[in-house]
Amino acid sequence: MSESVRSFPLRRFFWGSPIFRDLSGPTAPMDWLESPAAHIFKFDIPGLSKADIKVEVEDGNVLRIYRVGGGKEESAGKDTVWHVAERGSGRGEFSREFELPENVKVDQIKAQVENGVLTIVVPKDTSPKASNVKTINISSKL
Repeated sequence: MSESVRSFPLRRFFWGSPIFRDLSGPTAPMDWLESPAAHIFKFDIPGLSKADIKVEVEDGNVLRIYRVGGGKEESAGKDTVWHVAERGSGRGEFSREFELPENVKVDQIKAQVENGVLTIVVPKDTSPKASNVKTINISSKL
């Protein structure tokens, strides 16, 4: 594989284990941007506060975002009949999990919630990595 393919953040999606682990059930819409200094993830979570959301890194490189607790149901009067209840569908449980690229600083991840958008900034590790290539000396006898 060429170096450009190895550094491609979605390579696991195309050539290996899936980058997204489990997308069953409701999920929060997400944008994933990459700048020279960081990966930036933005999730739409209208009506939720930072106390309602957990952001974790599992197994060293799996970013997990999920809702803590269940959605709050609006109470209606005893004689009230619900005809349509669509707004509550976005307030239930959700979870997103995916593998982070290899060149990130997991210990420096930052997250914030503002105006219904959860923003997670994952800084890149720009320090040079030791080569994975090991040269084997060739001798005339084994």
